[in-house]
Amino acid sequence: MASEELAQKLQRRLQLEESGAAVEGEAAAAGRGEEAAGDEAERSCLTASAGAELSAKLCRRQDINEGAAQPRRAAVFNPYTEFKEFSRRQIKDMERMFRLYDSGHDGYIDLMELKLMMEKLGAPQTHLGLKNMIKEVDEDFDGKLSFREFLLIFRKAAAGELEEDSGLLTLAKLSEIDVSIEGVKGAKNFFEAKVQALSSASKFEAEIKAEQDERKREEEERKHRRAAFRELKSAFTQ
Repeated sequence: MASEELAQKLQRRLQLEESGAAVEGEAAAAGRGEEAAGDEAERSCLTASAGAELSAKLCRRQDINEGAAQPRRAAVFNPYTEFKEFSRRQIKDMERMFRLYDSGHDGYIDLMELKLMMEKLGAPQTHLGLKNMIKEVDEDFDGKLSFREFLLIFRKAAAGELEEDSGLLTLAKLSEIDVSIEGVKGAKNFFEAKVQALSSASKFEAEIKAEQDERKREEEERKHRRAAFRELKSAFTQ
């Protein structure tokens, strides 16, 4: 009797172990199935991403071949080559004005800095007016003015593209930069006359030469001052 009972217990234990192993095997198989499905989904995503990138490149190449591709802006902004209607001196004046009001020294004029600028120029604007001013030239929609966008103000003013009641036109007129003193139509005629008078290339070269001559003159003056100082020093040491 005791041996029969023991045999039943052993058989029961064996059945439990076998059923546990089966459940464990099913769970492992399910896990491998989920892992395989995840790998398959990841491969599908990568394939779709690569396909989209390749498709975009092919479309770009086709647009270039057909002459319909939009030029991509260079990573490095050069105001002298992009804004050829302005002289080097004018651009430098604009840059000095931009830096003067870029109180955060982050390369941008934000809403509060523009507010201060307009107040200093004697033409304070409302909060909505300031936002509209930025919106007129804010090409990247970041809510502030980069130096390039600041130059666009004067380009639009010179081309007569700003409304008479525009805050940007007021900014251009009140600044001390000569491109705006002429007024909208006057500035446009002024630039047209300048373009007819001399080419952009010769004007650019002439301005560079003038700057080089100015630097040479300053260097000569420094040499003369140093020589005079040495002579004075030697007179006292004798």
